Amino acid sequence: MIIRIFDVASIQIKNERRLRKKQEWFQTDYIKFKKMLGESHEFPISDNYACLNDKFDSSGVANGAYFHQDLFVAKQIYNKNPRKHVDIGSRIDGFVAHVAVFREIEIFDIRKLESKVENISFIQADLMSDDFEYIDYCDSISCLHALEHFGLGRYGDDLEPNGHLRGFRKITQMLKKDGLFYFSVPMGVQRIEFNAHRIFSLKYLFEMVSADFVIKSFSFVDDNGDFHNNIELTETIVNKSCGCNHGCAIFVLIKK
Repeated sequence: MIIRIFDVASIQIKNERRLRKKQEWFQTDYIKFKKMLGESHEFPISDNYACLNDKFDSSGVANGAYFHQDLFVAKQIYNKNPRKHVDIGSRIDGFVAHVAVFREIEIFDIRKLESKVENISFIQADLMSDDFEYIDYCDSISCLHALEHFGLGRYGDDLEPNGHLRGFRKITQMLKKDGLFYFSVPMGVQRIEFNAHRIFSLKYLFEMVSADFVIKSFSFVDDNGDFHNNIELTETIVNKSCGCNHGCAIFVLIKK
């Protein structure tokens, strides 16, 4: 998209006006609050720490791919209560933390994890490596918003155009027959946005998972961050990737 110079200038002027208004209410509140304190020294004002945006934001974020997938999959694991659940590269301060509230979880990641947390055990490993040999290791496994990074070098991994396929094969080997695989990746028009991630078409994903897994359920998060649960995979939906450009596909898979 081409933005003309005067359009950029107009946007900049509007942003500067908004900032001035925020600074004005901060200064007004500061003066008013200081007067209200009077001579009290129980809580003296030290350095100012101006938070200018929170007053105008919503109370929090309750949408988006990570929010929905983390809650959805954690609930699935809670209900299934597997013998051994393993996670590959998912967000520690989101999904892994949710699961660690109610059970043990073992995580694999190419990067280090220094923290020691109850119910979380950690193994540093590269799933694209030929030396990674965990066969029939668990009856439940998850990889949420992680496989799209494999082989792009973003996290210190080796460059490998087929890194996602190598990683997927290793995950498949780790899981026992009839085990459950909770799997999510970005979904839309298929492409690489180097070196951030891959975006997968739903047709590609459908073909990729079908060789070794039965699809128990499919859900997705759309481009607006809204969650759609247990969607029937019709030919139209598959071919159009649920109408997404940068959504999130969420599979619950059973290993054949």
